[in-house]
Amino acid sequence: MSTSTIHDIGYRHYDGRRNGRGYVLRSLYVHNLRAAFGLGRPARAKIMPFLLGAIMLLPAAGSVAAFALTKQEDALIPYATYAVIMQVVIAIFTATQAPVLASRELRFHVVPLYFSRPIDHLDFVLAKIGAMATALLAITAVPITVLYAGGLVARAPDSGRQLLDYLTALVGCALFALVLAAIGMVVAAFTPRRGFGVAAVIAVYMLSVAFAAIVQTLAEVQGNFTLQSWMSLAAPFDLVDTVQVRLLGADPSYAVAPGIGGGLAALALCCALVLGSIAVLYRRFRKAGLS
Repeated sequence: MSTSTIHDIGYRHYDGRRNGRGYVLRSLYVHNLRAAFGLGRPARAKIMPFLLGAIMLLPAAGSVAAFALTKQEDALIPYATYAVIMQVVIAIFTATQAPVLASRELRFHVVPLYFSRPIDHLDFVLAKIGAMATALLAITAVPITVLYAGGLVARAPDSGRQLLDYLTALVGCALFALVLAAIGMVVAAFTPRRGFGVAAVIAVYMLSVAFAAIVQTLAEVQGNFTLQSWMSLAAPFDLVDTVQVRLLGADPSYAVAPGIGGGLAALALCCALVLGSIAVLYRRFRKAGLS
């Protein structure tokens, strides 16, 4: 005869307050945003994001200092071109921090633990992309804000135009952040080892820039300036710059696709990249959550 005994060890259903989907989404977003800057982790995790952030600030500070000394308006870097000029630093930030948000859980197979809680797969993806985009927005918008504030203190001419250019550049920064976060997160999500993820994101950036530059050079040599300008849609930074120039009225950094049509095509491509990346990441993390 069996002598099994049932022990009452005090398990009870949770009957407290449930904070809902918004609280879960906000908590995931904050956790990932802190991770993007190495907050809550050892000091070595903070070195790269804060070093790159400091490098992003140096040209802005130097530009303001040069304007204050010379009073030459040309000494101030145009707000909308700042991200394009500093694209290598921004690309490195994306390459080093996107794997932190996208690769670690996949590598250590802990994604199913997240979904053992009432968390929607789409919320999980939106929190990660939102955190990465916010981190990118911070390192691109802060230097522009320094430029704008420094210009005001140093009495830059035509404050109304300065404000309009500054707001235009902020919209461009938001678009830069969304597009780069989407591309970086997708590439990193398919390279679970962080080192491979960094290399893969850098490779995607360099190959796209090199391909666009080679075709543009060949088109210029052959006198095909239409093809040269449309190839701006092939590289991420030139793609967003096309939207800034054609739809927001910013000054061009390089040759961009012509007319309003070029701007609308670039904006549509940006939207497709962001939405497509969300869909890809949804499938990727959903599959990882079931494994």
